[in-house]
Amino acid sequence: MKYFFYILVAIALSSCSKEVEPGSTGGPENGGPAKPNGVINAALFEQINLDYPGLEKAKALYEADMYYDAVSAILTYYRLRSGITNTSVSLLNVTATEDDKSKANYALDNNRFFVNNYYEDGATKQPYSLTKDGAINWLFEPAGADNEYQKQLHRHQWFVPQAKVYRVSKDERYIQSWISVYNDWLKNNPMPASGTNTTTWWQLQVAERVLGQTQLFDYYKNSVNFTPEWFSEFMVHFAEHADFLIRYPYSEGNILIAQASALAFAGVLFPEFKNASTWMETGFETLGTEVQKQFLDDGMHYELDFSYHISAIADFYEVMKLADANKHIVGPVAADFNQYLHKAAQVVMHFTYPNYFTNPSNGYLVPGFNDTRQSSWTRSVLNRNYTRYNEMFPQDMELLYMGTYGQRGTKPSTAPKAFTTSGYYVLRNGWDRLSTMLILSNNYSENSMAVWSHNQPDNGTFELYHKGRNFFPDAGVYAYTGDGDNTDRLWYRQTKVHNTMTLGGQNIANAKGKSLAVVSNGSTEIIATENQGYNNLKHRRYVFFVDKKFFVLVDEGIGTGTGTVNLNFNLCEGDSEVIISTDKNGAHTAFADGNNILVRTFGNGSLTTVPFNGKVSYTPGVSFDRKAYSVNMIKNDNQTVRYITVLYPGEQAGTIPVTAAFTQPFRDSGVDLQVSVDGIAYNLTCNL
Repeated sequence: MKYFFYILVAIALSSCSKEVEPGSTGGPENGGPAKPNGVINAALFEQINLDYPGLEKAKALYEADMYYDAVSAILTYYRLRSGITNTSVSLLNVTATEDDKSKANYALDNNRFFVNNYYEDGATKQPYSLTKDGAINWLFEPAGADNEYQKQLHRHQWFVPQAKVYRVSKDERYIQSWISVYNDWLKNNPMPASGTNTTTWWQLQVAERVLGQTQLFDYYKNSVNFTPEWFSEFMVHFAEHADFLIRYPYSEGNILIAQASALAFAGVLFPEFKNASTWMETGFETLGTEVQKQFLDDGMHYELDFSYHISAIADFYEVMKLADANKHIVGPVAADFNQYLHKAAQVVMHFTYPNYFTNPSNGYLVPGFNDTRQSSWTRSVLNRNYTRYNEMFPQDMELLYMGTYGQRGTKPSTAPKAFTTSGYYVLRNGWDRLSTMLILSNNYSENSMAVWSHNQPDNGTFELYHKGRNFFPDAGVYAYTGDGDNTDRLWYRQTKVHNTMTLGGQNIANAKGKSLAVVSNGSTEIIATENQGYNNLKHRRYVFFVDKKFFVLVDEGIGTGTGTVNLNFNLCEGDSEVIISTDKNGAHTAFADGNNILVRTFGNGSLTTVPFNGKVSYTPGVSFDRKAYSVNMIKNDNQTVRYITVLYPGEQAGTIPVTAAFTQPFRDSGVDLQVSVDGIAYNLTCNL
């Protein structure tokens, strides 16, 4: 009966819509009912250092076998604690966006938990319900979804939005939901006895939960529902998570950065734990090593995925900010990572399309190469990152220009930009919406052939932006993993669904891109690259940016390989607006807004053009149909197949007359050709 009475009291308290006054615990020291030691998780005393300054009262109560009272005293200490700053949380100025409110409220509705990019109803962003037979089904996967859903589900992405809405509304339903759901998750997803798994207790999932919990604690700690009982349970499992990350360090990459960041946050923000110094030192030491290993000398993150590139910079920024605000805790273990990150921030600038400045209602702002999730990088998200870069590098006036939407600072250069180590090249004529920009990807990657790699086997591919339209969007990443044989993922990784050369339509075998030239020749800018895509065929591609107005591609297939060599083009969406002309070996667009492009290909042999059905994905799990085609030439042994392609933006692109021909035979040291566009002849040369 006594325990039943306490349950009734707890239920009554949980219906309140107010926080506990600072210093109040709801325990016996404040006139509340005494509770037995068994209602709290005594494992907390194995993890908390009771000799830490400020915990003297808790230690005395513990030594008097008054465990509940000791936990109450520890909770009071945390509610009143000062001098330690969580830089990810601002309790004085909490903002809950409409998106936060949506996620928070859906979680209250039939356990509809937000999982990034997965919706039962995309129009309303309604998540799937995990309710099954009156319980939460933590094994749920939407029909047709890849296993990324299960991975992201266990990162608890709706918890922090709930906490923000709680702080704004003081509605106790949100913390009640969190406690109930997290308790259920702990019950159904215990830590493995040894090792990791690929979903619930994988390093990235654990790291994301730790980082989220450092925020949840501050948002919720003064709630009447944040009782000593729950406090002890939460803290025990928080330490369990951090210790897990110590035991099982990930091997490399963005996951290791996330893991180290989580440990740094855990150690700095909870120095009262016995293992806090180990968490903190391991986190900072790992980050200090990885910032030098993971960013190439041209600034690009070595996984060659723009999404992870931006996220990695953000992780280092957040940890530096945390260390700066808590110098008395961090001491000498903190490192200044800025010296390694400046080039990385500049990569973001050069990858950004000009429509970033115009707040577009449609269109994506960054290229979609490899596993980049273009839909994630909205204007506001990009700007938030530029604001960070302004803080990190206040002397960089070009980054200031980006961070202020061009209102301050210096407009970045329009000179050719080459990231030769990672294999990215940028040609542009301006930074406003009407500008033209081409970005070429010719990566060097040992692992890009593997299905798990974030880098795709697409060397030589490009995107071309003009007046707000991307005419050759990358195929994108539809799925991180697929069914048992990765069918969905493999389709989007095919070389032929990118804007590059193939032999017999087969995937390239190697992605070891090489830079040959980045030069200006009068009014023409030139990029030249090559890749030994097949053991018996090398693809060399020249890109001429003529008068900073239009582009000419020269593609050469060099080697002993024989068969059909394909030059593949995958265009933007537009069922009636995109017209493929097989008789002219090309295509053009006829958009009503007058923003169009002409594509024409010529060769040193007989050409045939074959359309095929293309697809493009800007968001995982979502695809759009588009038109695609290949221009084919038969290659005999030791013959070099040579193509010239004119890419000419114009209002009435389909009516512009174009011719092109090589003026010299193949030479390994360069190329010579003449192109005529709308009656004007251009002699183009590149010497390597």
